[in-house]
Amino acid sequence: MGTSQCVAIFLILCIFTQSCARGQSLGPEPVGRRPQAMETKKAPQKTETRFLLFPAEHSRGCEIGLHLPGSLQECGFNSSQPLVLIVHGWSVDGVLESWVHQLAAALRTRPVNVGLADWLPLAHNHYAIAVRNQNWPGPQPAHPVALFQDSVDFSRSNVHLVGYSLGAHVSGFAGSYLGGRQKIGRITGLDAAGPLFEGTSPSERLSPDDAEFVDAIHTFTRQHIGLSVGIKHPVAHYDFYPNGGAFQPGCHLLDFYKHFTQHGLHAIPQTIKCAHERSVHLFIDSLLHEDMQSTSYQCGDMASFSRGLCLNCKKGRCNSLGYHVHQEPQAKSKSLFLVTRAQAPFRVYHYQFKIQFINQMEKPIKPTFTMSLLGTKEEMQQVPVMLSERITSNKTYSFLVTLELDIGEPVLLKLKWEHSTVWASVWNTMQAVIPWGGGSRSSSLRLRTIRAKAGETQQRMTFCLENKDDLFHPAQEKIFVRCEVNSKALKRKFR
Repeated sequence: MGTSQCVAIFLILCIFTQSCARGQSLGPEPVGRRPQAMETKKAPQKTETRFLLFPAEHSRGCEIGLHLPGSLQECGFNSSQPLVLIVHGWSVDGVLESWVHQLAAALRTRPVNVGLADWLPLAHNHYAIAVRNQNWPGPQPAHPVALFQDSVDFSRSNVHLVGYSLGAHVSGFAGSYLGGRQKIGRITGLDAAGPLFEGTSPSERLSPDDAEFVDAIHTFTRQHIGLSVGIKHPVAHYDFYPNGGAFQPGCHLLDFYKHFTQHGLHAIPQTIKCAHERSVHLFIDSLLHEDMQSTSYQCGDMASFSRGLCLNCKKGRCNSLGYHVHQEPQAKSKSLFLVTRAQAPFRVYHYQFKIQFINQMEKPIKPTFTMSLLGTKEEMQQVPVMLSERITSNKTYSFLVTLELDIGEPVLLKLKWEHSTVWASVWNTMQAVIPWGGGSRSSSLRLRTIRAKAGETQQRMTFCLENKDDLFHPAQEKIFVRCEVNSKALKRKFR
């Protein structure tokens, strides 16, 4: 094992066990079990979980409970509206993170009761101990449900648990504890914790059986010798993997080692937290930007998705990420993928392009292309084109292009072969002056039509060359127009 791998493993273990700060070693701890199968050899610390409601006039929370008679009425609980209960995760410092209040505020824009299961005394431990303890607070989110049922005849199907990290599994245990004929309505797992849960059985983690509908957003499943911050394995009816679920744009995870050399251990929590917590902010975004819901597409893996091969929405293969997900329980978990922006609103527009290249060169090449698009609303300039393989002979290549701007219906595009070397410019000049005959084939491609599909609208389009010259050289740009559209008018508008 290399030195860099050892450093990465050590740092991640420090983050999840706090052993760096406390100078303690990580000993073996039992993985959490369902309440029905709890071991009695070593009872967890039984610290009471607090339950808060967040009506408009109590932005910091109003406590409810069986020990507080009349608290439901005093805290403004509305039995005609559903309950969304936030369940936080493992805590480093024993303080609620800012995202809890951000999520509560976003939920208050909906006609729902907003609550919080505060289990900080149990969550503020070594990670492994918190995992063991989480089977104790697991049943406790069921307590307010029982209180509501007894006091105001409130149905379990109107309960939605939103659990982050370790809190996602706590929510699963709560749903399993309630069980019976009537399950709670929905559980949303926001980057459910991976360490000590990856590879475990459904009875030892969040699973689709825990509620009538379970959805999960995976944002930091990056593996380090089997250890991940968020769980990679599907745990829901619909499992969403934004940007593949490993890295998130804007979180600078690729600069991990650079940050470590500059800032030491202080840089690590923020680097980890950014991608892990992105799941929460994607969910918040779906609440605050209802007119900009992110569409996700069922796919086998991110590599296939990056080739644009999974933009088919037939037979329920697409769904909305976040609060407004289409709730359709499946016998088998569905994995859905999408690309997002680095900041809210996170929505992008997905397009698949298929281009047939005929390689005129002697060897396979992997050139760099950019694409500029003109739509009925807007235009986008020089969008990178990512080919997953080298161009060989006569073959059609498929790739995904994402746009942060809604350009409307695409009507014209420009494909440019990016090449900044002096020799490329000299070569193109010589090609224009001297007819090299067959020799030109060694440094060019031939193009055919470009086919496209818009993921969000499911519209299919075909683009044809503006002129009949299909020979393509480095540093050259080709114009394509919709095959049925007037090319001259579009070209004038695009310039």
